[in-house]
Amino acid sequence: MEHKEANSRKIKLLVNNVAREDTVPVDLRLADYLRDWLNLKSVKEGCGVGDCGACTVLLDGKAVVSCIIMAVEADGSSIVTLEGLAAEGKMSDLQEAFLAKGAVQCGFCTPGMIMTAAGLLAENPQPTAEEIKRAVAGNLCRCTGYQKIIEAVLYTAEIRNQKD
Repeated sequence: MEHKEANSRKIKLLVNNVAREDTVPVDLRLADYLRDWLNLKSVKEGCGVGDCGACTVLLDGKAVVSCIIMAVEADGSSIVTLEGLAAEGKMSDLQEAFLAKGAVQCGFCTPGMIMTAAGLLAENPQPTAEEIKRAVAGNLCRCTGYQKIIEAVLYTAEIRNQKD
């Protein structure tokens, strides 16, 4: 999709390791760009005001809610969505841990929750349960009660530590 309107701007991004160049409206949210323009359906619209975490992605390695960031603000950045965690059709160890530990219920919050956890593990490869709780506090989930999510992140950290 190309827009040539006066209120449009060209952006260049690396999305899930694929170079992108698009002309987008300046008021297009990053969440809408990823979901609607690039068909990355893991980016969910929950609250639209940055409170629920359903739209969380990694922006230059940091977990951010994409519903309150304009696509033009992300120009020049690298973005990873849940689709980008999988390699060659195989889920990441973190995704596998969420399944193994029963941390997936209805699935609506799961992509944002996993991306938040991915950001945490990138910054802190050995988080405590308390650090995980703080990290996912901005991700609302009505189904799991969070305990299984915390267990999945701890399990991932443990498995990664054994590999090192």
